[in-house]
Amino acid sequence: MTEQGRYAISVDVGGTFTDFVLFDMDSGSTVAFHKVLTDSERPARAVMQGWAELLEIGGVASSQVEHAVHSTTLVTNAIVERRGATTALLTTQGFRDVLEIGIEQIYDIYDLFAPYPEALIPRELRIDVPERITRDGEVVVPLDEDAVRQIVRDLAGQGVESIAVSLVHAYRNPEHERRIGEIIREEAPDVTVSLSSRVAPLVGEYERTSTVAADAYVKPTLRTYLNDLMEQLRGLGFQRPLYMMLSSGGISTADSAMEFPIRLLESGPAAGGFAAGFYGSLVGQPDLLSLDMGGTTAKACLIENGQPDVAHMLEADRAHRFMPGSGLPILTPTVDLIEIGAGGGSIAAINTLGLLNVGPRSAGSDPGPVAYGRGGTEPTVTDANVVLGYLDPGYFLGGRMSLDRDGAARAIQEKNAEELGLDGIDAAWGIHSIVNENMAGAARRHIIERNRDPRNLSVVAFGGAGPAHAVAVARILGMREVIVPLGAGVASAIGALTAPMSLPFARSYMTLLEECDWSQVGQLYADMKSEAEQALKTAENLNGEVWYQMAADMRFAGQYHELRVELSEGVPDESRVPEIIDAFHASYSEVYGRIPPGMKVEVLNWHLTAVAPGAPFNLAHQPEQDIDISKALKGEREVYFREPEPGYRSIPVYDRYRFVPGMKTDGPCIIEEPESTIVVPPGSSVRVDGYLNVVVGV
Repeated sequence: MTEQGRYAISVDVGGTFTDFVLFDMDSGSTVAFHKVLTDSERPARAVMQGWAELLEIGGVASSQVEHAVHSTTLVTNAIVERRGATTALLTTQGFRDVLEIGIEQIYDIYDLFAPYPEALIPRELRIDVPERITRDGEVVVPLDEDAVRQIVRDLAGQGVESIAVSLVHAYRNPEHERRIGEIIREEAPDVTVSLSSRVAPLVGEYERTSTVAADAYVKPTLRTYLNDLMEQLRGLGFQRPLYMMLSSGGISTADSAMEFPIRLLESGPAAGGFAAGFYGSLVGQPDLLSLDMGGTTAKACLIENGQPDVAHMLEADRAHRFMPGSGLPILTPTVDLIEIGAGGGSIAAINTLGLLNVGPRSAGSDPGPVAYGRGGTEPTVTDANVVLGYLDPGYFLGGRMSLDRDGAARAIQEKNAEELGLDGIDAAWGIHSIVNENMAGAARRHIIERNRDPRNLSVVAFGGAGPAHAVAVARILGMREVIVPLGAGVASAIGALTAPMSLPFARSYMTLLEECDWSQVGQLYADMKSEAEQALKTAENLNGEVWYQMAADMRFAGQYHELRVELSEGVPDESRVPEIIDAFHASYSEVYGRIPPGMKVEVLNWHLTAVAPGAPFNLAHQPEQDIDISKALKGEREVYFREPEPGYRSIPVYDRYRFVPGMKTDGPCIIEEPESTIVVPPGSSVRVDGYLNVVVGV
């Protein structure tokens, strides 16, 4: 074991696998990649197992790890699977049903019985509190503190573990919410508290309440998990802070994440978007599409100027995966991506119309695909890829796990082929093709809705299953090339290492620009900056290098939807009104194509993001050489393609770890690394660039 050196570790807990990366901070090289199956019941156990194995592979001690970043699906899973804490909601008298009333808008106007996800907090635990504050922040009904104390005692006696507080207009005046928080801590110190005026101090009664309810629902679970994990890591000799990947694409300390756990809702996918932006910038392509296909789902994200787009809110636990409005609204910045029900574990079944359907149901890691041999009985995308020869049954996870090809073939034959009247091979090809079309269709819509042409973009493909499907998806979309980074199967973990420290803050102050009280705006930004400085105190390696990005949510007066507009550096004041209006008009014109004349501009929310550089992460570049790719040849394998004619053929299989910059070849071929497999069909070309990316010309 080496005694010197500085290292960074990234851990990404996914629905099927937990991924690890060990990076040498001095040399700029990756030391080791690793994967273990996710333990859905005790995720910390898989993290500790993989951490110990990773350090053993790399010959590194935990005490040499100076930077560690963690992304996780724990928050998402707790909400989707309804495995959070017993949670209560305290709200203004008369407003206990806001979680079910919502915005009284049906997301599907042709379905009067359109389902919605069940509220996270049952009605009997949603309690009225005597108080009232106006939209201007004036107290019209004082808070009844004695009533609050009795309510809290009763809730604690019922076994409530967490309490969400969301009072009407608390975003304007948080006085009553703060006092309720103090009372809860006095009367029930073991109960966790989430205040809407801290979690999401924004206008929008339903959305704000939904957000704070979700935050409170997952807070005890995340706190228990992180405290347990950090204690075990300290036992291994790791004494540094643990950083967490946020949905917005930055990282924060574990303490901050435990205070606002809802910010981790899209933690893993956000890391994937940053990985794509990082690799695109390396090769001089700042505009591209990231395609992250893992064991459970696939995610697509548009990258512009080297950065993923960020949305101001998202929906969790949608009743219909692709229907906006069918989920729980969460007011937290998040990388703007589309989730597709397509992963290696996506189940292939015959639908009510007698047609083959793939996803969104997934076999996950337990029992997993039939080929895993862990009790799965329903055929999946992974099973189809094994039958088609794309995956080597003896080299899955680098040979640490064997796949049952015969079992996969039987499952496809019995559950799919016989019902369709097809040969088993044709059914396997159908599964593979359908999932490609599903991903391409979702990605096309995601790109076009953002006024971009997919034909002008390249794809960065990663995730355990992404490289096996990316070239086919790119062909459907008319794209020019696919970039597959080294360690593609764990690229989301790599992305977390590239992310900066980033903490988002927001305040609501609704006003017409021409009537704005700029002293109040200045006070809002001063409060947000103070909160940011407090949150950053526990972070290391900042060196005083913190900068602030400012933005505002704006619309024309009378409109319902707003746009996020970036503001130039410095707290906005009256002298910058023309500049702010011009920035809004430019954003509005880009989205809608025209500016309505004579309309006044209104601001709803003011945003501040504190940004500090993360740990240094740079990959070493190597000169390209004229070396025959045959030096990386592992052998040949029978693989099925449909062109130029259907059938299996023997094609070369290359070891990705033997590649050096400058190697080239043409398809068809298979390129393997322990974490993923690249399928290069006939008619495509392959080259290895100076960063060891495999670039496939579609």
